[in-house]
Amino acid sequence: MANEANNFAEIISHCKEYGYIFQSSELYDGLAAVYDYGQMGAQLKKNLRDAWWKSMTQLHENIVGIDAAIFMHPTVWKASGHVDNFSDPMIDNKDSNKRYRVDHLIEGFAEEQKAAGKEQLADEVLTQMDILIAASDYAGLKKLIEDNKIKCAISKTCNWTDVRDFNLMFSTKIGSVSEEADTIYLRPETAQGIFVNFLNVQKSGRMKIPFGIAQTGKAFRNEIVARQFIFRMREFEQMEMQFFIRPGTQMQWYNYWKGERKKWHEGIGIPAEKLRFHDHVKLAHYADAALDIEFEFPFGWKELEGIHSRTDYDLTQHATFSKKKIQYFDNDLNEEGKPYGNYPPYVVETSVGLDRLFLTILSLAYTNEKWTKEGGTPDGRVVLKIPAKLAPVKLAILPLLKKDGLPEIATALMNNCKQSFHCFYEEKDAIGKRYRRMDAVGTPFCVTIDHQTKEDNTVTIRYRDDMRQERIALSEVKGLVEKLIE
Repeated sequence: MANEANNFAEIISHCKEYGYIFQSSELYDGLAAVYDYGQMGAQLKKNLRDAWWKSMTQLHENIVGIDAAIFMHPTVWKASGHVDNFSDPMIDNKDSNKRYRVDHLIEGFAEEQKAAGKEQLADEVLTQMDILIAASDYAGLKKLIEDNKIKCAISKTCNWTDVRDFNLMFSTKIGSVSEEADTIYLRPETAQGIFVNFLNVQKSGRMKIPFGIAQTGKAFRNEIVARQFIFRMREFEQMEMQFFIRPGTQMQWYNYWKGERKKWHEGIGIPAEKLRFHDHVKLAHYADAALDIEFEFPFGWKELEGIHSRTDYDLTQHATFSKKKIQYFDNDLNEEGKPYGNYPPYVVETSVGLDRLFLTILSLAYTNEKWTKEGGTPDGRVVLKIPAKLAPVKLAILPLLKKDGLPEIATALMNNCKQSFHCFYEEKDAIGKRYRRMDAVGTPFCVTIDHQTKEDNTVTIRYRDDMRQERIALSEVKGLVEKLIE
């Protein structure tokens, strides 16, 4: 665990040094649990978002995408259950006044026990916690904390308040005069924007059941204990798809999307052994089945994506609160010899956190290689082995010298390639240093233009992952890189 923790600290430091992620408002000492994506991070994030969007909308004839507003009518969140139910059990330490999410407090204790070799105790405590949370037994959770003498990290005491719920939604005001303004919420999820637009999309797109509506966008949760870098933040991005189906077919589609989503993660380069399914012990108020696709992060197995069978809860709730019919007229039922009519469709949801997916890719990619050169001299490099199709920069173009016409050849190659994929041009420093810098950034291919290029129109292409080099024709560079990133 210590090595994994050290590795995670190295990843966080690497992200800042090479333009992937910065602490938000760092100039003013930062804002806790809020991060900015730098020039490399923003492009990697876009590449991940584009890959998901393409797989959902372009490659599925019956799934379309929308972009709903962050601000929504406040009754939306009353109908969805978020106003009354969107909360986490919290506990305060009376001596330090520090507030903890109960599950995080107990999980932290379990991690300490595992590090001390007491794995059986850790597993027993976590099992009891799951049972108590599933039963909403807050008195039992407090007793579990007290019986195991779980202490506050600041006061080092066990002087705890009762466990109680804390609503996670951010509220704000909309209107020009504060006294007359209405209270609205920053959306805690993107799904409700899909549900309230169900009829608009279905009718305007003439969509037939089964069909899906996809969306990516920001969501906001007032996490009391936000931790583990970008894994849990107060402002984050979701990629969700709601799949509308006939009642009674939900388990068929639930199992379909369970398999499809795991295959998609494997398809973008996540090893199958690093992924697993985890069925929910306690179901959300809207679900009749739910599971997480978990990834083995450096800090343990954690949720990457959720698959939920939401029944017809959402559409029925919005119909009730809006006093408008939200139903689908299924003509196909009559053709199958069944009574046709209107019904609110059931829904199977797939929801993946884009920031968590970003962290997943970086966790897999970060590699600190060490070796010994001939003669016994130690050497090594830090490299981000990001899959080529996702890497922020695909090709680095490096003239060996800043003279003799080499920059002109390199610039011409740059202009030829940059319309097709992201390129980077650099002519400063020795070529070895430039290679190492591109390794650290995660650029999969480097092309060096040297004096031989002027003689026979060939260049040296270097492959990031194994540092192999080969000589190819200058005219073949663009086509080769396009082939390799596909």
